[in-house]
Amino acid sequence: MLREVLAGYLRRVRAADADPGRMIISTGFAQGVNLVLRALSRERGVSRVAFEDPGYGSAQADETVRAAVAMGLRAGYVPVDEEGLVVSALAASGAQAVVVTPAHQSPTGVVLSAARRHALVDWAQRGGGYVIEDDYDSEFRYDKEPVGALQGLAPDQVFLMGTASKALAPAVRLGWVQAPAPLAGAVAEEKQMSDRGSCTMDQHALATLLTSGRYDRHLRRMRAVYAGRRAALVEAFARHAPGVRLTGLAAGFHAVAPLPAGADEAAVIAAARERRVGLYGIGAYRGMADAAAPPALVIGFGNVGERAIDPAIAAVADLVS
Repeated sequence: MLREVLAGYLRRVRAADADPGRMIISTGFAQGVNLVLRALSRERGVSRVAFEDPGYGSAQADETVRAAVAMGLRAGYVPVDEEGLVVSALAASGAQAVVVTPAHQSPTGVVLSAARRHALVDWAQRGGGYVIEDDYDSEFRYDKEPVGALQGLAPDQVFLMGTASKALAPAVRLGWVQAPAPLAGAVAEEKQMSDRGSCTMDQHALATLLTSGRYDRHLRRMRAVYAGRRAALVEAFARHAPGVRLTGLAAGFHAVAPLPAGADEAAVIAAARERRVGLYGIGAYRGMADAAAPPALVIGFGNVGERAIDPAIAAVADLVS
């Protein structure tokens, strides 16, 4: 039931080429990407996979990259700029598959431009490569209409992956993979060998939320909540650190705040925590160490009450300005 409901939802909301016969339900994103990589390795001989940089981070820091390395794949990193993934660098990397976040790049927040989308599809179709689209945060967009899924442009080369954990709660361990037709069976086999299926009760609950309209109503309510927190963050920076230009705010639950040139991310984070404010550096998301990379902070607002945001930014304004 859930596969049919999700396929209809993804066609309606994400402009995806969705078919329940090509849908595999997973236990969250981490399992889903592992199933896809194993199927690609077994069925297509994929041995090299690329990740965005900054993105999930190094093999030592992130379970997604670490799992790819553990299954014998070579992990590489492709830079991201203001238009998203640099496809020319991907083509030069020798990777046969790439994991991307085109709707709201993690962590920079940029949207993959139209030109880059078409270049990425062309890379996959001409060279027989595969794109694994992590469609996280796509439902939480504030200033513009949601960007359609990349998978709709090339359903035979793109695996569309999503999860209910951000829309509902992290404890809801349900995700999905919309696979290309020739590989859907292979991904389903990997799922069967992995755990023989995800919780049926949870699947029925999610299907009911979707068909009853409650899921859409929940999203509308939560968009308003997160938009209020987002606005509070912008106002707090305008009041206490007006020289800092926040980016990555079009969607999702975090913003990126550039630090002054030469600033020490680790030192800023440590000083902020002494003031009881938790901050994170963008360096933790880099797969390749780059001393020349500009320092920046990744500032989450998803689980912070509006009233707590202004005093928190006031407390660290001198550190980030």
